[in-house]
Amino acid sequence: MTAVPSFAAYVVIGNPIAHSKSPDIHARFAAATGQDMEYARLLAPLDGFVATVREFVAQGGRGANVTVPFKLEAYALASKLTARAKAAGAVNTLKFDGDEILGDNTDGVGLVNDIVLNAGFDLAHKKILLLGAGGAARGVLLPLLECRPAQLTIANRTTAKVLELVQQFQQYNVGARTLSACGFAEVQQQYDLVINATSASLQAELPPISASAFGPATLAYDMMYGAQPTVFMQFAAAHGAQVRDGLGMLVEQAAESFFVWRGVRPHTDAVFAALRAQL
Repeated sequence: MTAVPSFAAYVVIGNPIAHSKSPDIHARFAAATGQDMEYARLLAPLDGFVATVREFVAQGGRGANVTVPFKLEAYALASKLTARAKAAGAVNTLKFDGDEILGDNTDGVGLVNDIVLNAGFDLAHKKILLLGAGGAARGVLLPLLECRPAQLTIANRTTAKVLELVQQFQQYNVGARTLSACGFAEVQQQYDLVINATSASLQAELPPISASAFGPATLAYDMMYGAQPTVFMQFAAAHGAQVRDGLGMLVEQAAESFFVWRGVRPHTDAVFAALRAQL
């Protein structure tokens, strides 16, 4: 286990972890809210996540963000799960309180807050297309459904996985009039919001969907981010859509974790601007 400074009651745990922006984000949140807290990176061995967490808690750890590849192990480790963590089937936030380990997933609320609060895009009664059926998509489905869109369609390269996902989430469908699945090739109509939850942008690739999904009233949102617009964003913009990357989602999910731990909800504008300037 990589040593954690004795004063760091909060960490982000992953492997690899050196690239994580979380310490910078939470240091800014703490300074802005007057919270006395220290936050560090913690590298866990690929076969030693649980042992790493146990040792961290024994040293006085109070909370942790969890990133790849440990979100499923964090889910299994938690003794109590929030509704959104149960729906996501993965945990990215742990809170330690005595013998209790609370597992939460703040990715979905981070996405929704960035779209609704920062981009000013109301999701109620909208037609939403979610691309991908992996962990990233699963993690945001419940918060999206809770916004009561008119339609939420999940598209994937293979339909078997996405049909299974739709079936699993029907029990959470309190808002969308229609929750449906399709293959990428079946996407034909125009949507109000298209969210890229695939990993295609990491390889500078484009999910194979029709340009007909985009129009002047469409917001195209890529969960990935970088110094330049992703290939998905470029494609969407070329067909008239407004575009946004996932940097705001990163900041907003961190703000939700901060609230879970400290009971204080930090403002995100200054942190978002600082991170954008660093890219």
